[in-house]
Amino acid sequence: MQSALRLIYPPRCVSCGDTVAQDFALCLPCWGQTPFAAGLVCDACGTPLPGQDSGQPEYCDACLTRPRAWTRGRAALVYADNARKLVLALKHGDRTDLARPAAVWLLRAARPVLMPGMLVVPVPLHRWRLVRRRYNQAALLSAGLARAAGLDHCPDLLIRPHATPILDGLGAEARFAALDGAIAVHPRRRDRLAGRTVLLVDDVMTSGATLEAAACACLAAGAVEVRIAVLARVAQNL
Repeated sequence: MQSALRLIYPPRCVSCGDTVAQDFALCLPCWGQTPFAAGLVCDACGTPLPGQDSGQPEYCDACLTRPRAWTRGRAALVYADNARKLVLALKHGDRTDLARPAAVWLLRAARPVLMPGMLVVPVPLHRWRLVRRRYNQAALLSAGLARAAGLDHCPDLLIRPHATPILDGLGAEARFAALDGAIAVHPRRRDRLAGRTVLLVDDVMTSGATLEAAACACLAAGAVEVRIAVLARVAQNL
């Protein structure tokens, strides 16, 4: 039966739809057009850096200029080319199936910052945005990563009490100002944080303003440390 189904419905590339060897995979051309964040990367945000990995933490200019509330972070992809197409399809195109391979890529990238006992938490959407979109793409990613890594997951630990403006087109300072205090810990979930290290998960990091607001909320509520994992990092200088 399984073989017959394979003949009728062969695995397809999650990007272009061409036939591939296994489910939830990229074909070779699409893989080549998808920029993965590999090699030497910033230890705080995961953006690729020039040079060889010496085993010592290195940081990009953005993270040196603006120290982060979190301690370490990784990104699976650079937000460009086919990676941008995939992220937008997951975020706005109802392609929730993409969360499955994306969580695998995210886990592979995030392994250096994972530790036993971490609590995996997605960056939240405001309730009205969640109603319109019907799902939180960050929560789909965090659920897949937590399950594969064997870590605790709390999808509703963080909330957005008030709607924030759309950040597209805003500069870094405007983004940080718009999101200052915009994210809070759910009152009924505060006990999950005490003495824990949190892994914040989001789909894209641009300036880091959203992750900063989320990290500050976790630390204020009792987390001892926050680390981040994002599917894609906007790296304008690459």
